Amino acid sequence: MSNLLTRRLALLADAQHRPLLSGGLRGIERETLRVQADGHLAHTPHPLALGSALTHPQITTDYAETLLEFITPAEHDIADTLHKLDAIHRFSYGKLGQELLWSQSMPCQLPSEDEIEIAWYGKSNLGMLKHVYRRGLALRYGKAMQCIAGIHYNYSLDEDLWALLNHEENGDRKLTAKAYQSEAYLAAIRNFRRYSWLLMYLFGASPALASGFLRGQPHKLETLSADTLYLPYATSLRMSDLGYQNDAQSGLSPHENSLDSYVATLTRAVNQPYEPYQRIGTKRDGEWVQLSTNVIQIENEYYSTIRPKRVIRTGERPIQALCLRGVQYIEVRCMDVDPFEPVGISLETGRFLDAFLLFCALEDSPTISEDQSRLYAQNFARTVKDGRRPGLTLSRDGEEVALRDWGLALLERIRPVAALLDQARGDGVHAASLAVQAAKLDDPERTPSARVLAELRANGGSFAAFGLRQSERHAAYFRAHPANRDEEAYFGQLAAESLAEQAALERSQTGSFDDYVQAYRASNLCPNCE
Repeated sequence: MSNLLTRRLALLADAQHRPLLSGGLRGIERETLRVQADGHLAHTPHPLALGSALTHPQITTDYAETLLEFITPAEHDIADTLHKLDAIHRFSYGKLGQELLWSQSMPCQLPSEDEIEIAWYGKSNLGMLKHVYRRGLALRYGKAMQCIAGIHYNYSLDEDLWALLNHEENGDRKLTAKAYQSEAYLAAIRNFRRYSWLLMYLFGASPALASGFLRGQPHKLETLSADTLYLPYATSLRMSDLGYQNDAQSGLSPHENSLDSYVATLTRAVNQPYEPYQRIGTKRDGEWVQLSTNVIQIENEYYSTIRPKRVIRTGERPIQALCLRGVQYIEVRCMDVDPFEPVGISLETGRFLDAFLLFCALEDSPTISEDQSRLYAQNFARTVKDGRRPGLTLSRDGEEVALRDWGLALLERIRPVAALLDQARGDGVHAASLAVQAAKLDDPERTPSARVLAELRANGGSFAAFGLRQSERHAAYFRAHPANRDEEAYFGQLAAESLAEQAALERSQTGSFDDYVQAYRASNLCPNCE
């Protein structure tokens, strides 16, 4: 352990300060495709009984009309978060008829690009903005790639914990609360960059995909069966270069050495023209096809495995919120959907993520050079494509070290953090989760990616058949445990209120969509960040 981590752990172990460890919040966003009973993409609109995808706080859509996104309220304990996620699933299944929720990160068998419907949010200017943004994504990345699903893990620490560290480490020269907390979260993100390859090894669950997903693109995948491609030692093809990446965004990092640097980089990207997108233009035959011809249309288009976040206010853009009020939490975006879990993530995984992220937040975190950034990206890429290969090495401090050895050493560094969390709770759940992860490093066959391939090989090798089988199992679970009366009433009220809110928005809006987009693009992203 570094001296800084040792000091911080000792401070937080004090009985006076230990309650601060339970003051942070956890939230989950789970994406999942709606599919027909035969495992093919559903072609029905977003179910009205679920409410408005534009205004519902917990049930919305991501890219496609059939790509549901479930958003939990933030809770202090991940167990409570998962309970809320389970309730959203159970309510939703009661409104889906014979449709299923796809159990995998990589999509089911997809129809042609023309047949994949972009999510619709109604006729308000806000709804059209969201829809046109997605039209732009289709042009830039293709629709199939936008149907990939993941788990986003939102994590924060008690603001009083940051204030305590600021006081102890800076004394009379302490930074403002906003500045200290923002830079501390950025430091946590830098450590995440260093060590997130470990999450890909431990939790990656997408070593195979439907052969039609690649749409004839050249690739280096191997054939597992007539309808399935894979890599034998891959952990997460979703997070490989087959996923959501393109040349336009390739120059956007590193930028997480400070909040000012991060904000400035995204501000430039939103305002910097990109010649291939300029050739497309923003309109075709008078119809909007993308919001701008710049590197990214809006901040959310920037693809990253983790983001600093702040809850936005009405009419506010994400960068403006960060600039004005600082970082409030971090969003981990690299987690695959766990196909063996009905809600896509287990409680044990959540416990480990809490220990891992607290370690990232408390451990010393120097700034990252461009060369280091490339090395971290290389370690991540090796792990997602080849993570279970016997003898695989990663680059650490100028040396090649075995993934297994480095992983076990990292778990030892995380162990006292897990012990502190367990001390605060009075149990041993975080230590138990570490033991499960150590077993995966000792035996790669215990990893989710290996378990997926074992299931595939034992049942004919078809990714589509495996995905459908798991989806049916999960559907049976949720249908056997429907929403109770209180949950039905709660989500029914949210649905009705969201539909009414969308209708009111459409009735009351003024001005043309062209003017709305112009005003949105002209809004000052961040004072002093040009």
